[in-house]
Amino acid sequence: MTDLPPFETVADLIREVCAAEIMPLFNRLESHHLSDKQSGELVTAADLASEARFTEALSRMAPGTVVVGEEAVSADLAVLDRLAGDVPAWIVDPLDGTRNFAHGLHCFAVIIALADKGETVRGWIYDPLNDVMLMAARGEGAWTGEGQVRIPQDTSVGNMTGSMNKRRRERLHRHGETAEPGAVPARVTRYGCTGREYMDLALGRLHFAEYAMLKPWDHAAGILIHGEAGGCSRFVEDGSAYRPMGIQHERLLLAPDNAGWNELDRLLKAI
Repeated sequence: MTDLPPFETVADLIREVCAAEIMPLFNRLESHHLSDKQSGELVTAADLASEARFTEALSRMAPGTVVVGEEAVSADLAVLDRLAGDVPAWIVDPLDGTRNFAHGLHCFAVIIALADKGETVRGWIYDPLNDVMLMAARGEGAWTGEGQVRIPQDTSVGNMTGSMNKRRRERLHRHGETAEPGAVPARVTRYGCTGREYMDLALGRLHFAEYAMLKPWDHAAGILIHGEAGGCSRFVEDGSAYRPMGIQHERLLLAPDNAGWNELDRLLKAI
């Protein structure tokens, strides 16, 4: 692999771009700062300006790498092909939780991952409102500025909190009405910001999550961080591990450990 910048250099870049391009527009967006993508998703001037800054800076920091940014893919789907190339690829979500950001909700993040030959090898997720940065390197663990991160184990399903989409939450709720006490999770929600969900998964504040459409800029860094913190994640269809190779329409389940994953898998297949 090409020479890479130190972890803190990338972390400093993330903080710098947040301070320059994202936070000045929080609660200050005007109509000319907002537009819709072809997909119908909202995009703001903060998304576009921060991705441009990340693309230029990461390419300069690590010559010989390529960048796959959410907004670049929105403009040209062929950008995703860079993930299948022979050179390391930065995967950038310049502002995860755009709709929350646009509505003044305190739940958004910046996500950056580095993939090499179909494997995520580094990841950063940053919460600029609380100045919390989670980082991970494959085989080296996950950490914040305060030290290593390890997910608490042996949480019973009845005491878990989780994240699922609205339709699946409703089905789980109906199942819980006739199930034994403690057989279903205590609370299930959705943040509207995948990056913040991954932060809470790694920190033990959220115990499980289920995702059915995986875009690499939303998930590559978070799955690495979660796994390096001791968590378990697999696709439910075949038990395989996630690889950042494009947009995937399969159901992925994340849990604190293998035993919890198996118990949740049995429960969720029953709803």
